Amino acid sequence: MRRSHRPGRIDRPGNLPEELNSFVGRAEELDRLDSRLTASRLVTVVGVGGVGKSRLALSAARRAREAFPDGAWLVELATVRDPDLVTYALVEALDLTDHTARSPLSVLTEQLADRELLLVVDGFEHLVDAIAPVVRELLRRCPGVRVLAAGRRPLGVEGEWVHGLAPLPEADAATLFAERAACGPAGFTLGRTCLPEVLELCRRLDGIPLAVELAAGRLGALSPAQLLARLDDRFRLLTGGGQRAARHETLRTAIGWSHELCTPPQRLLWARLSVFTGPFDLEAAEYVCAGQGLPAAEVLDTVDELIAQSVVLREDSPEGARYRMLATVREYGDGWLRAAGDAERLRRRHRDWYLGLAVWCELDWFSPRQAEIASRVESELPNLRAALEYCLNEPDETHQGQLLAGTLWFYWVGCGHLSEGRYWLDRGTELDGEHEDSRLKALWVLGYVAALQGDTIGSLGALQTCRDEAEHTGSPLAVAYAVHRLGCLALVDDDMPRAERLLREAQLRYGELGELNSNVLMGRVELAMSLVFQDRAEEALRLCREVDEICEQHGERWTRAYALYVLGYAAWTRGDFRRARQLAEECVTIDHTFRDLVGLVLAVELLALITASEGDPAEAALLQGAADPLWDSVGLPLFGSDHFRAPRSHCVRRTAELLGAERFEQCVRKGRTLGLEATVERALAGSGTDSAVLPAPRPARTRPTPDARKPAGSPTGNGGEQAGS
Repeated sequence: MRRSHRPGRIDRPGNLPEELNSFVGRAEELDRLDSRLTASRLVTVVGVGGVGKSRLALSAARRAREAFPDGAWLVELATVRDPDLVTYALVEALDLTDHTARSPLSVLTEQLADRELLLVVDGFEHLVDAIAPVVRELLRRCPGVRVLAAGRRPLGVEGEWVHGLAPLPEADAATLFAERAACGPAGFTLGRTCLPEVLELCRRLDGIPLAVELAAGRLGALSPAQLLARLDDRFRLLTGGGQRAARHETLRTAIGWSHELCTPPQRLLWARLSVFTGPFDLEAAEYVCAGQGLPAAEVLDTVDELIAQSVVLREDSPEGARYRMLATVREYGDGWLRAAGDAERLRRRHRDWYLGLAVWCELDWFSPRQAEIASRVESELPNLRAALEYCLNEPDETHQGQLLAGTLWFYWVGCGHLSEGRYWLDRGTELDGEHEDSRLKALWVLGYVAALQGDTIGSLGALQTCRDEAEHTGSPLAVAYAVHRLGCLALVDDDMPRAERLLREAQLRYGELGELNSNVLMGRVELAMSLVFQDRAEEALRLCREVDEICEQHGERWTRAYALYVLGYAAWTRGDFRRARQLAEECVTIDHTFRDLVGLVLAVELLALITASEGDPAEAALLQGAADPLWDSVGLPLFGSDHFRAPRSHCVRRTAELLGAERFEQCVRKGRTLGLEATVERALAGSGTDSAVLPAPRPARTRPTPDARKPAGSPTGNGGEQAGS
């Protein structure tokens, strides 16, 4: 869960961005929103473009977040074009992870049912028909959730309180102008001599903050008097249509006037940058936007010039400097791009850049930069979605969409985005792309994702189709991946001989092709699991040690966590609790970094088992309880296997016997209330009891008795208990 930290206040989870510059005026309106958020569960700020809806809503949310134990969360919908992606955008913004095949709306309502949080929904006006039912359902089923929305029209949901946002008063608009101008290259200072011109300028701009800021960005070249004179000619064109229409036209006129004052290269870049649906970096801008009339070498200077004029905004991020345009400014540039007949070419270049980025990230995933890659793809998600949407909506581009959706497997699987990955993969494989390699990759990734969601039938269908078509067309790499994932299906279905046979076949095929990456190494860990379940622990541990060494050499962490997990469980069976805890805690850290709930819940339950053996059954029961909500997000069908759930069943029986039924249930209930972040912190805190208090027992060799919940505890099962003995 992403958190924002600020000295002097109670820390709250959330993702609200910090203010990049001062917030001017609106004090009475902020007080009014404070009151309304207390009395109403849905408050919507409406107004024309550029009037400051987003800034006001975010400022109100920052003031109110102390009242929400589960924080304040922003979901920006301006970059979402497909109505089907609205719920995925909410899941992503709220940092929810779910590996099941449930709909994103079900995930939202179930995971937010007991939370107290403020949801800030911004830029929704083009998606009202999609977002309104979602908000209605959240308010109905999640009593602790309140929604603060900002858009050009109301949501139309029952109980909505609408706050119409007026432009800034003349004095506040002048203050805004002066503050923004003071930050510019001219270092403007508002004095008595120019005050009348600034006040008149703000009046002509109708007090619309975006228009005022665009004008302030022009002070490097023009004085306030010159700005006013130029505006005068433009505004004579305004006609009637009512106050709201006039204000809308005022903003368009102000943007158009700013556009006219740009140099030809600046206007050209403004139009071309409109193809980006989210933040972008300089390299992307240079590749996508350079061309006739704008050499790549001039893009950086032109971007800086547009920043100085408030057309482009610059933001610092963990990935470095990134840029974006406000929706209204972007829309204006898009109109010019379409009028120039260049939109189709720019969309293709945009797609080419992000497909190339995805391919590079897939290759670099098998390296020490995995965490950086995960962060990079997350920040690029709006543009990756736009590229996918473009490909899957254009008949001649389908194969590129299939390739892009398949190439992002590491993000869908390794970073907790199975549900959205399934959405794109289903869409892609339903289409005929006429490029077999792209379709085959999308099919085996679809089978992989479906298997992790517990959808055995869907997974089997995709993988068998992939294998048959790959054998028919002579695509040995696709065959290897299909065989690998079919082996995984057999593993979770308790068919160990078949799992071993298929996983060994896949490894042989990978070896013949020279394929080595995180997927290949994960296959070796899965092969090790199938061996452990057949009482061949030494061979399995040898495989995991090899995987650990290769991962260390390449800096790979995601797959390594699973190998360490098997080794950690083996250390527990030997009674080496200190080593077992060290390995399990490293697993928790890695899996939490990548939001891999499957690995995380297995590691938490291994720590519960270790904690029980260290002589702290109460803490062990608490960790078992904390794992229950994680399993709800993973999906029970995935690990309904008797082999996988044996260690959990053993730990539950042991701690219940030591604590007694009533005390055991108290600890479990307490654990269930922790939440993800608190669970991870608790798991990494270590046991307060001296280690080696209780010996690690040997479970009976018979298959365990199913417990009530049937989730997994460890991928080493019965046979792994003998490792190292």
